[in-house]
Amino acid sequence: MLPHKNKKLAIYCLVIYCCVMYIRTKYVAQTKNTVVQLVESYRENNKTKQRVIRHIGTARSEKDIERLKSLAQAIKLELEYQKNSENVSGNYANHIGKTKDITQKTNVDLRAIGEEARHVLGFHDVYNYIYDLLNFSNPFSQPSRRERSAKILNEVVIARIANPCSKRATVAMLEKDFGSCIKLDHVYQMMDKIDDAFYDRIQSRSLAATLKLTGEKLKILFYDATTLYFESFTEDDLKQNGYSKDMKFNQPQVLLALFVTRDGLPVGNELFAGATYEGHTLQPILEKLKARYQIDEMIFVADRGMLSKDNLDYLEKNNIPYIVGARLRSLDKLAQKKVLDWRHQEELDTTSIDVDGKKSLILSYSKKRAQKDKYDREKSIQKLHKKLSSSNNPKTVISNYGYQKFLQIEGNATLKINENKLAKESMWDGLSGIYTNQKKLSNEETLAHYRSLWQIEESFRIQKHDLKIRPIYHWTPKRVKAHIAISFMAFSCIRHLEYRVKMQYKKLSPEVIRKTLLQVQASIIENKDTGKKYLLPSKASEDAKNIYRVIGLKLPERIQEIL
Repeated sequence: MLPHKNKKLAIYCLVIYCCVMYIRTKYVAQTKNTVVQLVESYRENNKTKQRVIRHIGTARSEKDIERLKSLAQAIKLELEYQKNSENVSGNYANHIGKTKDITQKTNVDLRAIGEEARHVLGFHDVYNYIYDLLNFSNPFSQPSRRERSAKILNEVVIARIANPCSKRATVAMLEKDFGSCIKLDHVYQMMDKIDDAFYDRIQSRSLAATLKLTGEKLKILFYDATTLYFESFTEDDLKQNGYSKDMKFNQPQVLLALFVTRDGLPVGNELFAGATYEGHTLQPILEKLKARYQIDEMIFVADRGMLSKDNLDYLEKNNIPYIVGARLRSLDKLAQKKVLDWRHQEELDTTSIDVDGKKSLILSYSKKRAQKDKYDREKSIQKLHKKLSSSNNPKTVISNYGYQKFLQIEGNATLKINENKLAKESMWDGLSGIYTNQKKLSNEETLAHYRSLWQIEESFRIQKHDLKIRPIYHWTPKRVKAHIAISFMAFSCIRHLEYRVKMQYKKLSPEVIRKTLLQVQASIIENKDTGKKYLLPSKASEDAKNIYRVIGLKLPERIQEIL
């Protein structure tokens, strides 16, 4: 006989042996693809069998196979956690209430049936699952005392993804479309509980989820900054006039800096006063990131707006690998001559020039980019000619930011296009340059990393257009920061779901996912004779079914009774 403790151990080992989950890769010769699956091994009639728990995705290259395996590992941990958790979320009807299948035929007088409400299920079903995976459930200080605020925060973040609008409109939308009733005053009270510790907490959790999802250390980190304007003309310590990327120079703004991975997954962001020069944001935000993560093992990639001697000195002093855009027209005359001579004398598309033994200047030429540069310039000149011919007032032309470099003033304030400047400008068509201290990468690899900066440009587009983070209608610094924090949480949810859908199904933009989930609806109908209520789901598209499949949920297809 086994001792009592050993009996427990034996039973535990038997369970583990009989039901083991693992990652399987399977090569399909017909398609020359590799399938990555989560498979569970179990015992039945003294035989070992396997069943597929989740199809992760299909890949051709070794790189994509590794990325799918990393994703599979993250999903495996999620499923194991759910098995051991008493509070497993993810029921598609959680937001409406518990339901049960109708298993017997029921005779119903259709005259007694009426629709009580119609709700959107997709966002709470899908994005609540992602929200929990990011550990956003209760990021407040003293969470046990902030449960109501945490629930309101959850609703506001989901609403921001579904249909970004003012907080007043959000409250109305939540009640009308989602069946969630919260008071506007309670939303503002929740926002007032968001402090600096909250802000750091959600960024740390977002970073942890990103590392878990990709299964690797951060290798490439993209950085940029943008401006967000206010519907106000009053300045304070945070809201300040400055250089506006939205061309709203007469309105106060804030400067938002953002870090993302090569897949666009968020790592963190930081808010600065509106008058801050974007090049001065690099060092403080890297110091914060160093406190959360070992950053000297990754390559930092940024546009030329971050280029300054102080920033380069800081990166080199801290042994941070970097790839930063260069301002070729700002080089000294001798260096400019070398660049132009290379372009006209060499047939190579790229070259590398050692600068000071520490960093290199990598030059590249693209015929396609040269054609675009020429087209953009000619289009600007056409607009300029039109301006000059339609106005006798020089101020109307001079005040236009894009035209100034091509103008010269003659005599009594007569404006004329400077042909010499046009000719000099055309010499730079198709040329670009970047600085790097990376010696192990080839020119092509370095340029490929730099060209991936579109990920952060797309991230700002999502925040500005999909999430409508600006204009900002809050006035106090505390509310402004709370608004940015809520938007960051929404952005993190969007990017994490987008990544999973791309890896496990196909590339769908955040806007396509949003529109798809808006169509996942259900009517709440009531039998007036019996008082019973039922859930009648709408017909779902293939995209909707696959989005649900990606996160391990099944779409409601049949009418169900609401308990």
